[in-house]
Amino acid sequence: MKEFIQVMKALSDPGRVKILKILQVRELCVCEIKALLGLAQPTVSKHLKLLEEAGLVTRRKEKLWVNYRLAVGGGSCAAAALDDLRDRLEDDPEIRQLRKMVPLVNREELCR
Repeated sequence: MKEFIQVMKALSDPGRVKILKILQVRELCVCEIKALLGLAQPTVSKHLKLLEEAGLVTRRKEKLWVNYRLAVGGGSCAAAALDDLRDRLEDDPEIRQLRKMVPLVNREELCR
């Protein structure tokens, strides 16, 4: 039950859902997510921490950047939630616009 509650809490915030939807396009660093969502860096970091604790995202360090991506495998609740979210919100104009912008963000330019 604890895993289920943790996943549901992670999905209860629109900002965290947006992060998951843009991570469906490709892995991103904090500065790229910050630029796409127009949120402060501490806010993005807090969201990512909660998503990671819920087993929805993983991170890997690459040189100066910490890259975040959707978790593969993970707990059964997290995996089911990610699978369900994959086909949801595709008609939402804001999500559609964010996903179009993902290929345009460039970490080298953003994180100078």
